[in-house]
Amino acid sequence: MEELNINLSNLDKMFPADFTPEQRAKAKTIFYKEMALAAHDFYVGKIQTVPKVPVPGFNWFNAWYTPGVSKISTSIRDDNNTSFNLSNRGSLVAVVSDSTRVLGDGDCTPPGGLGVMEGKALLMKYLGGFDAVALCVDSRGKDGKNDPDKIIEFVKMAQHSFGAINLEDISQPNCYKVLDVLREECDIPVWHDDAQGTACVTLAGLINALKLAGKDINKVKIVYYGAGASNATIARIVNAAGADPAKSIMFDTKGALHKNRKDIEDDKRFYRKWELCQITNLDCVEDMVEAMKGADVLISLSQPGPDVIKKEWISVMAEKSIVFVCANPIPEIYPYAAKEAGAYIVATGRGDFPNQVNNSVGFPGILKGALLVKAKKITDNMAIAAAKAIAEFSEKRGIHEENIIAKMDEPDVFPYEAAEVAMQAIKDGVARLNMTWQEAFDVAKKDIEHARNTAKLLVDNGIIPAPPKDMLSNALKKAIDAVK
Repeated sequence: MEELNINLSNLDKMFPADFTPEQRAKAKTIFYKEMALAAHDFYVGKIQTVPKVPVPGFNWFNAWYTPGVSKISTSIRDDNNTSFNLSNRGSLVAVVSDSTRVLGDGDCTPPGGLGVMEGKALLMKYLGGFDAVALCVDSRGKDGKNDPDKIIEFVKMAQHSFGAINLEDISQPNCYKVLDVLREECDIPVWHDDAQGTACVTLAGLINALKLAGKDINKVKIVYYGAGASNATIARIVNAAGADPAKSIMFDTKGALHKNRKDIEDDKRFYRKWELCQITNLDCVEDMVEAMKGADVLISLSQPGPDVIKKEWISVMAEKSIVFVCANPIPEIYPYAAKEAGAYIVATGRGDFPNQVNNSVGFPGILKGALLVKAKKITDNMAIAAAKAIAEFSEKRGIHEENIIAKMDEPDVFPYEAAEVAMQAIKDGVARLNMTWQEAFDVAKKDIEHARNTAKLLVDNGIIPAPPKDMLSNALKKAIDAVK
């Protein structure tokens, strides 16, 4: 296993020396897809259930199950809140999706999202120290259209088995209604990672990028390219964190958002976009080049690239411009091209480029913090607190133009973030349990270490087998052959 890790960290050196930067980037994408297919097939998915209790003898089943467990049922019946301590509910999250907006692949049918949802569950356990289960549901009605009310009803029915709900890969505009209704009508946190999670981590990266550029968040001009759930929520959270919406312009597939966009005003399902139409782009600028003139920041979450964002757009931005191009699996413009066009800081959603702005550094800590205090919801203040925590943690360990934000391989960022989120939940009055910052940090750190040590123990003892030796070489060959 260690040998494979070393090889993956040196992936760049395995491609032909004469590969151009674009060929190298394409080859990486193909390589990881081929590796993923082979590895998922070999391991038959990524998640399994293992006991958390001992079984010293079969008589113990009289306590773990019947007749003793009757006392657990009646105790929870008399006080539902005890379910968080007498069962695994308080450390269990449901990752719910209808798989209609899976990464950059669109509607993958309900089971098509399982790979992503299991991936989220794996990261939650390994990085956040809590359990999660993937639940991909069919939201289609009799007319064949996806119905947000079916997801809402499903989650409301299932919420009593979980400590929190993580919504994922639900297409817009359904995602807006699903989140907003469930946040208010459920008694546990309901979190849309594509929206709130992306917003949190983007804000964290933006805070540090602005520090490096010497710019104030309340003075910068921001252009948003793409107006889906992610960017619409990013704009809302960034504004709540101090940005001036009047200094921002957002584009969707039909053009710039502004107060004259009757098509958005008339379609009540897109109420979040209409809110932005009324407070951004006050001069009703229509042209992308015009919008980009003098812009300090570009935040793009649109469609996989490259060549979606043009070099000539970046070239007219302000000095020390900041460019976030976070489409998956390929950013809207490759970082090297954005740098050539004059960008000062470039971030993407990928870990094989500098400055990965990815939800993976956010949701494990945020959800852990909410679970620690048995929160009833995750407020926007909690998301902003998490963003500031990530930025602060990153700054303390050192930041520069190609390292603006902590990565998922820095384990202490997650308990630090969890503690800040827990404290904000208490301040916001949505916590069932009080604790100090240090208590929250210590419990989160202990749980995360336990999860990692458990995984290591299983690997070291051969219970989880090492991957086949030819898995890497086969994927590498396919990637090189495809690009040549």
